[in-house]
Amino acid sequence: MLTLSATRPLEVAVIAYDGITPFHLSVPCLVFGTPLDEAEAPGAPRFVVRVCAAVAAPLPTAAGFAIVPAHDLSLLETADIVIMPSWHDDCRPAPEALVTALQGAHRRGARMVGLCLGAFPLAQAGLLDGRRAATHWGMAAILAARHPQVLVEQDMLYVDDGALLTSAGVAAGLDCCLYLLRQLAGAGLANRVARRLLVAPHRQGGQAQFIERPLPVSHSEGRFADVLAYVGAHLGQAHGIDALAERAAMSRRNFTRHFRQATGTSFKQWLLGQRLAHAQGLLEKSDAAIDVVAQEAGFGTALSLRQHFRASLQTSPSAYRKQFRQQGAPMNQAD
Repeated sequence: MLTLSATRPLEVAVIAYDGITPFHLSVPCLVFGTPLDEAEAPGAPRFVVRVCAAVAAPLPTAAGFAIVPAHDLSLLETADIVIMPSWHDDCRPAPEALVTALQGAHRRGARMVGLCLGAFPLAQAGLLDGRRAATHWGMAAILAARHPQVLVEQDMLYVDDGALLTSAGVAAGLDCCLYLLRQLAGAGLANRVARRLLVAPHRQGGQAQFIERPLPVSHSEGRFADVLAYVGAHLGQAHGIDALAERAAMSRRNFTRHFRQATGTSFKQWLLGQRLAHAQGLLEKSDAAIDVVAQEAGFGTALSLRQHFRASLQTSPSAYRKQFRQQGAPMNQAD
């Protein structure tokens, strides 16, 4: 169990290695290291991000310059969150010292995160055995063949399997880190950080890694975007695909095909994600009763809202509100 405290910042250990791509290294550092004024996020949990490596020497990067991590792998003995931001493109075995350090951090209850090819060292350490995991689509088959005990989700942006969190490549690492930040610190803080970084505040983990974007952009696509904006502004209403397709001047079949091409997911899953995010925001920012939140977010009843919160967020609306409204008091996030 990861415990959030108003008095002690969470320690985030990011593991570097020789030949790392600077972008991969920067993703968790930016998400968890973005400074926010107390006025922006009063009482929100704070994070201390430190970069470590297996060797205490300058590490060459894929960009032609070297970095010098200030810490060795002993940092994993105390870190609350351990992030493997990627791994070598040839998916080579990780050194024994790194595998041992990852296993030790997991045993004592650290939240373990593997971004992009970072799933490979986690799998080698046995941490993903019997668990669902994501990695870059181009290497998913290799991960599945090399570690058949890992349940590789070949198309998903990121996968949350309890204490283990893995993501697809490059930009999906941003989605994954923002998802974790949202879990730990609430939608409000995650949205503020996303705005600072000029990225989408929330993309669902189940969204496809590769999204077709038909070119050229046509007038029909403008109508399609208008429909999405309309639904987002009226989440409390019921929305049928036939009615939305008519609003977009499309057939039902063309609308559903176009929707998946544009968003990487089905309309049902996209709508659920939008409603959950809206409900989270209402719980954080208002004192509205749970049944009112359920109505405004489009779940209809408090029971339906509770069921979806439990299935998607592993918590209840009341517990979520308590956790993110009572900033400054100890808060617990169950794995």
